[in-house]
Order: sequence, then C-alpha cells, then structure tokens
Amino acid sequence: MAGPVRGQSRRATVFRAVLPCLALIALTGTMAQAQTVTPDLFSPTRSSQLMPVDSPLRRTSAEANDKTSDEANDARVRDKEKPAPSRIGAIPRYGLPAASGASSSGYDSLNRKLQKPKYYPGQARPKPPPGPGSRPPLLSNTPLRLSIPPSQTANKAPIPPAMAGTVVGQPARKRLKIDDDPFGPVGDYAGSFLIKSALELSGGYNTNPRRTVDEKGSPFYVIAPELLVMSDWERHAVVADLRGSFTGYGNTFPPPADGTVSPAPVVVDRPDFTGHVDGRLDVSRDTRLLAQARLRLATDNPGSPNIQAGLQRYPVYATFGGTFGFDQNFNRLQVSGGATVDRTAYTYSKLTDGTSTSNDDRNFNQFGGVGRFSYDLMPGLKPFVEAQADSRVHDLRLDRSGFARDSTGGYVKGGTSFEFSRLLTGEIAVGYAARDYVDSRLNRLEGLLTSASLTWTATPLTTAKFYSDTTITETTLPGVSGVLTHIYTVEVDHDFRRWLTAIGKFTWGTLDYQGDNRKDKIYTVSGDLIYKMNRNLWVKGTVRRDWLDSNLPGNSTAATIVMLGVRLQH
Repeated sequence: MAGPVRGQSRRATVFRAVLPCLALIALTGTMAQAQTVTPDLFSPTRSSQLMPVDSPLRRTSAEANDKTSDEANDARVRDKEKPAPSRIGAIPRYGLPAASGASSSGYDSLNRKLQKPKYYPGQARPKPPPGPGSRPPLLSNTPLRLSIPPSQTANKAPIPPAMAGTVVGQPARKRLKIDDDPFGPVGDYAGSFLIKSALELSGGYNTNPRRTVDEKGSPFYVIAPELLVMSDWERHAVVADLRGSFTGYGNTFPPPADGTVSPAPVVVDRPDFTGHVDGRLDVSRDTRLLAQARLRLATDNPGSPNIQAGLQRYPVYATFGGTFGFDQNFNRLQVSGGATVDRTAYTYSKLTDGTSTSNDDRNFNQFGGVGRFSYDLMPGLKPFVEAQADSRVHDLRLDRSGFARDSTGGYVKGGTSFEFSRLLTGEIAVGYAARDYVDSRLNRLEGLLTSASLTWTATPLTTAKFYSDTTITETTLPGVSGVLTHIYTVEVDHDFRRWLTAIGKFTWGTLDYQGDNRKDKIYTVSGDLIYKMNRNLWVKGTVRRDWLDSNLPGNSTAATIVMLGVRLQH
C-alpha cells in the first residue's frame, strides 16, 4: 500500500500521554487500594451510611405506636425464618401501584371502577338507589316497620326448608305476578280455551214484585248460572259470554174476587238470559274480520203499560241475530263497519180464563248497518264518529190497534275513548237518534242520545263507575210511536279488605212515551256486601229500593228487595 507510514505516529502520541501519569503516581508515594461498590456509592446524599432525620424513609411516630420496637424486631426475625415465596416465573413488579389502598367506596386517581361486592349463589341483590343522594337498601332480615303484624308471629304450619327459602345457598324463588283479583275464579283449560263457570243461588223477599199500586209481597229465589269461554291464541280470538237467571216466587196473585181484570199476571216468575259469542279473524296486522252472534231472552218489565190485562203469566220474547263486519287501520285512522240482522219474536199470551192470544203483531225483523271512524290523536285519546241506520219490518202490517208499525231510523253520535294514566278510562259520546214510521198517524220519534262507560280508580281500594245508555223500544199503546229511554248509573266499589267488598249503586232514568202525555221516571238505590271466603265460594247480601214516578195518576209504584245468597265459581 503506497503512502506514508502512520502507525508509528499514533503509538508515539499515546506513549507521551501515559508517561506523565506514571510519573505523577511515583512522586505521590501513596499505595492504590480497591474500593467496594455499594448502593450508597451512587446515592446523591452525602453521608448516606447514616439515615438523615428528615428522610422520607424514616419510620413515623404512627408506625412506632402500632408496635413496640421489640415486637417489630420479633416480627422481622419471624419473617426471616419463614421461607420466602418463589419468584421463579413470576412477573416482577417495581414500586407501589397507584391507589392500591383505595377501598370499595374510596377515591381512585386512575378513575377505575369500584370493587363490586361478591355474593354467593342465590343471595338477594340490593336494588339500585332511586336517585342521587339516596342510600341503597339494606340486606337485612330486620323488619322495617316498628310494629310486627300478628300474622308474622302467629303459629303456622311447618313447611319444608326448600319451600320456605331457608336453605343456605338456595337460589331465590321467582316472584309470582301480582293477581289483581286474588279471590276471582281460576278456570280450567280445555285445549287452548280458558273456561270459567259460576252459579249464584239467592233467596229473599220482595214487597211488590208485580209493581202495582196495591202492594203485596212475596218471598222469591234466584238461580243464575254463568259461563265464560275465552281463546288463548297468539292470533285471532273467540269469546263466549253466557249469563242467565230465573226468578221464582213462592206466592201467586189470583185475580180480584169482585170480577175485575187484574193489570198484573197471576204468576210473576220471570226468566232472563243474555249471551253473545264474539270472533275476530286477523287477516293482517291492520285488517281484521269481526263477527258476533247474540241472544236475549226476557219478558216485559213488571209495571210496563205493554202488559196485557188478565194474564196468567208473562209472555216471553227472544231477540237473536248477528253482526258481520271488518276493522281496518290506516296508520292512526281506524275504520270499522258491519251489517246487522236481528229477529224479535214473542210467545203466545196465556189468559186467566184458559184462552191464549197471539203476539205476532209484536214480532219484527231488523236489518241495518253501522260504521265508525276513529283517529288516534295522542296516546290515551281517540276521538270517533259513529253512525247507524236500520229498518224494522213487522210480521203483521197492522198491530192490534190498527197502526202500521214498520219504521226506519238510526242515530249519529260523536265522542272519544280515553285512558289517562290508568286512573280514568272509558268512552263517552253524545248524539241524536230518530225513527220514522210508515203510519202517518205516528209522529216521528227523536231525541238526544247519550252513551258513556267510565271507570275512575280513585284509590287502590275505591273505584267509581258511570254508565249511560239510550234506547228506542217498541210499544203497543195506541197512538204512541215508541219509548225513548235514557238510563244513567253511578256505582262505587270499595274494598275494606281483599275479601270484603261493598258496592253502592244509584240509577235514574226517564221513559218518554212520544205521542202520549205519559212520562215516567225511575230511581233505584242499592247496596251490596260481598264476603269472599275463597276463590270458589262467595257470600253476598243485597238491599235495593225501586221507585217508578209517573205523571199519570195510578201508575206510580215502589218496591223493596232484600236478598241473601252464595256464589259458587270455578
């Protein structure tokens, strides 16, 4: 390699630097000694072999008070004698972790979640507090109220620990749904249908069962069966509600001895039945087909002017028919409509002289239709408009008085259904009803129509109800078009206990015989007391007072009814 030699110059430079250092060591005459490397060698504090007074590592007085120096020395000796845990394979940790002393309810500078308490399986968990500043409920078996009810300290039949929930570690039993009617019938399932049945047997005394001016009382009995069948399907529905009763009296009322004709029958026994079967077919989410079959079996009300004089017993009539319609939703708009067909037929009237007369002039068929438009304005408020029209055709063109009773009529009403926080629910409507007759001698029957069904839950133990209805009924009085009837009812139910209920009811109404000067007013005050022994047996007592106030003399009546009975249900 060509060029000047540089290695000799480098070695000369190093030699000239080392030579003065060796000369200096020789002149000092001091022997060099090795120094031991300790941790204090790297400590920035001078005199680190002794602990300074203000050192943060010095023990405080609080630690000194916990244990005496002798005890501390003994603890250190014991710790040295114990074998140290093996650190092989363990991840080394240096320093003290932040917030290592924070408890389950302390402050954590790292903003970590607090430690949650651990529960053994089946232990009841405390519910979260209802709001800021509220304390969580205590898990304690100590009763919260100062006075212990006698039912908790009374002698009770022993039950297995598994049923009582006293087994350690046993999961908590699932709470059953609160039963709104703890003494109501349970029913039985037949396939997918729930069947509930009941039978009421009552007896009492009626001071004026015929509702005549000359009062004559009689003991009576009532047999009232009930049957309710409901489907339990995810889609579609069928409901059958059948209720009937038979009222029998122990006395008969023979005609007067002077030969006059009695306005009331000799036998005043009366049957009564109301039943309907409703069906719904869910075609789609917004389209449903509706159908109803109904039957009403009864007699004329005692004291009615439609009752013939000299009867042996009341004639029975039956009204049966059906409705077929649909229910369609267009977003918030709901449209419902249907066609109605009904038939009313009376049995023959049996007279006291052994003969019988026909009531074919009172038989008629009714054909009509009903439509309803409702709009879901807001949650709990749904206004609607409803209209109905029908035509009545009698079996005989002329009745017993020579009047043609065929007619056409209907009604229009508007109202709303509402539900305000489950405290006030129901429906109320006001409208106009009218009916025109074929016979020109019969005036047009018209008047105000009211319809309501309201339920107000005043308190958990008290419920108030209000009902209102308007009907147009046929009559056989000469020259009278019909009877416009308004009925209003107020009912208050109060539960003294779950098994003891009192019911107070007040009813008033008006009967307007249009075409005649007669106007009747009816009033009813009743009180019921129900003692529910269990789900299958109730005891019921009733006291009722009825008044009929007529503007025509000799037609006002009154009656008092006292009744006691039992109800068997399942």
